[in-house]
Amino acid sequence: MTDSNRQQTPLFSQIDVSHGAPSPPQHSGAAMFAEMAGLLRAMLAAQDRQNELMEELVNQMGAAQRQRAAELGQWKQANPELARACRMAAESLSKVQTEYLETLTEEIGDNFEVLRDGEFMLNEFVDRFGPRVAHLNGLLQVLSQLSATPDASNTQQ
Repeated sequence: MTDSNRQQTPLFSQIDVSHGAPSPPQHSGAAMFAEMAGLLRAMLAAQDRQNELMEELVNQMGAAQRQRAAELGQWKQANPELARACRMAAESLSKVQTEYLETLTEEIGDNFEVLRDGEFMLNEFVDRFGPRVAHLNGLLQVLSQLSATPDASNTQQ
């Protein structure tokens, strides 16, 4: 089959520019304002509904948070010695975490170029420090939540 036997697809298509369907009628100013007012009312109603839903969500979350806080308060009252021990442990562990973060930041400062350029070294660094930082943060969070608030006699010692 030669190229002359093939039908070539045209590079240009025809466009009909003749008058087609009539254009929609132009709205009068009053009709356009009425339509806009209706749309604004619908938007306002949707926004009001959205606000109601957000209030319900906040109330639900607030109720769960209040219940959790009440349960935690009851636990602290039932276990005052353990709550104080958790406070002391949290304070001690916070000092350990601070020292650990100082070591971590020194390591970053000393090996910045190697960490930036070497993926292997960066992975080793993350493997070395990442899990401990995450676990320390988790432990501190739990101990802080379970700890009793420091009273005046406890802070003076």
